[in-house]
This record gives sequence, structure tokens and C-alpha cells, in this order.
Amino acid sequence: MNPLSGADCVAAPRPDIPPGGVPQPRILRLNLAGQPIEWLHWQEAVCLYARELVAWSLGDVVQKVRGGLCRATGLRSEIGLPSIIACGGGRMARPRTSYPLSNLALFARDRYRCLYCARPFQALELTRDHVVPLSRGGRDRWENVVTACRRCNQHKGNRMLEDIGWELLALPYRPNNAEYLALINSRRILVDQMDFLAAQFSPNGRALI
Repeated sequence: MNPLSGADCVAAPRPDIPPGGVPQPRILRLNLAGQPIEWLHWQEAVCLYARELVAWSLGDVVQKVRGGLCRATGLRSEIGLPSIIACGGGRMARPRTSYPLSNLALFARDRYRCLYCARPFQALELTRDHVVPLSRGGRDRWENVVTACRRCNQHKGNRMLEDIGWELLALPYRPNNAEYLALINSRRILVDQMDFLAAQFSPNGRALI
């Protein structure tokens, strides 16, 4: 019998920050081969359990969900949602091969540090800078962008690094699938989730651990 029989599986509101102010952890979804696919809200995970698509799981329980009442016992069912779940289906989900470049993911990649002056900053104090300026043929892609504070970005302008005698603190790189998932959830990733993803990090991504 499905332990979530009677549970609501409608895509209802998905609050990231409850009234208490603490962000709710996401659940890491894998395919049956153990490849990371995406982050889920707990409501989405409940639906996968209700549809009996979860094949196996790892990690600690991050959310407990109460289902419907059992007619035989009168007791309400309950399920614990683990931090990592592997799901099946008609077709096996494939890891993404392209990763949208966003400022928050970029800042997380560079550890919220200006790669010119090496100082740490809050996200609101940071900008995206193109190592090879767009006006000089540079492209807006992972391998050509770095995190920069506003002061360094304005000072560099549309000049090349050799024009002003600057060097980068670290070389920009394109994250792989596991690294990208860690980056976009960096503020609330759990230890067991990070340990799982870190096993698939490239040498460049080791700095994220």
C-alpha cells in the first residue's frame, strides 16, 4: 500500500523560506544510474513517492510528511523524505549538459571573492566581469567571466589585464553537472548532499568543498 495514500500531490505553493526565516533544505534528485539531475522542493518529492517513482534513497531525513488515514487502523500514515532520492520512470533522466550562467552561481563558484583584489564581499557588492571585454571580442560564458567587486570592475573597464598589469587570483572555469548543482544551492546544501556531489567534482571544483 502506498504510504502516501490520501496525501495531497497537487503542486501547491513552494515556500523556500518558512515563517521562521530558515531556508528549507532541497532534496537532491538522481536518476537510476546515480547521476545528479536537479533539486526538488519537498512537495515535488512527495509527488514522486506517491507515484511510486522513487527507487532508492540516501542521506538523512529532511522532512516528515503526514498522509491519509488508514481505514483498517485509523492511524495517519507518515513518511520521512531523505535528502537524496533516485527516481525511475519511462525514460531515464539525463544530466544537463548546459548550465545557465547566473551571477549567483558565478559568485558561488568564486567563493564570493573578487578575483582581482582577493577580498571577500557580500553578493550585493559583487559584479560579473569579462576577462576579455565584450567590446574586444570576449564572450559571456563561464570561461571568460569572473567575480569582481565594483571598484575593481570600474577600474578595469574595457581594458585587458595585461594593459593594467593585473593577474587573476584563479582561472575561470566551466562547472560540470555536479559542481553546478552545488553552486546553485550553495547556501542551503546539506553535508551528505555535498559529500555525494563532491565525489564527482573536477580538479577545478575541489575548491568548492
